[in-house]
Amino acid sequence: MLSKRARLCLGLIACLSLLSLASSCGGPKTEEESGGPAAKAFKPKGNEGSVTGKISYNGAAPEPKKIDTSADAACTAKSPNLTSEEWAVKDGKVANTFVYIKDGTLSDNSKIGDWSFDVPSSPATLDQNGCHYKPHVLGVMAKQDISITNSDPTTHNIHFQPKNNPDWNQSQANGQAPMTHKLARAEVLVPVKCNQHPWMKSYVGVSKHPFFAVTAEDGSYSIKGVPPGKYTVVAWHEGGTNGTEKTMEVTVAASGAGKADFSFGATALGQPSSWPVVEAIEFPMLQKH
Repeated sequence: MLSKRARLCLGLIACLSLLSLASSCGGPKTEEESGGPAAKAFKPKGNEGSVTGKISYNGAAPEPKKIDTSADAACTAKSPNLTSEEWAVKDGKVANTFVYIKDGTLSDNSKIGDWSFDVPSSPATLDQNGCHYKPHVLGVMAKQDISITNSDPTTHNIHFQPKNNPDWNQSQANGQAPMTHKLARAEVLVPVKCNQHPWMKSYVGVSKHPFFAVTAEDGSYSIKGVPPGKYTVVAWHEGGTNGTEKTMEVTVAASGAGKADFSFGATALGQPSSWPVVEAIEFPMLQKH
């Protein structure tokens, strides 16, 4: 017979073993999965400013290439003159550039990453219209709903190909109700393609905060509600393996406007695009994972 003390020791060892097993079965959790350190909820003080600017293209911009859509008669009928969207340049100004605050220090010496921000309750929309994505570049906050619609008389296949988020691949027939997707982790930028129509492409910038914008047709952008501080502002444009970035340090005074103009040019085309323009090819429809 074991002594009372020996039985007590054995009981403690068994309990510790069970606790260790339970913790190891769940595996280590990432900071985001476990909640991480509690970030302070940002509350506007009324002295927020903005970052504005324009994106220019130096030199002669590449001519858009006509896309062969003959593999799908519905695409040809709706968009007979569809062209590539790698460089949407008008009067020397560049559209479809994602501009965002990468990091920075607020006037109270806290870091932008120390704060949490409310996720918009309204979804962003990614539409398939004319056998191309609208918009070509989309900005959302992490965990914000993305409503995906199909405005074409043909079936599309939406394939998100992120690095920091799970792969997502869905088919959407014409007339089908909108689908909703969200990306939980920040990422610049997530490529989206259509496996059914390989020329279709889009990019989604996912941010932890709301301080981002996409340039309009005239190359302009405006990031509003920025708390006073000094920031690293980045302009991202597709091209190369992971896109091309330009960086600038910008100071935003209380109720002031920081300015950040960027320019791209021939150097941005030094590498072949990760999204080459290809002719239409019939692919078998992929089912969702």
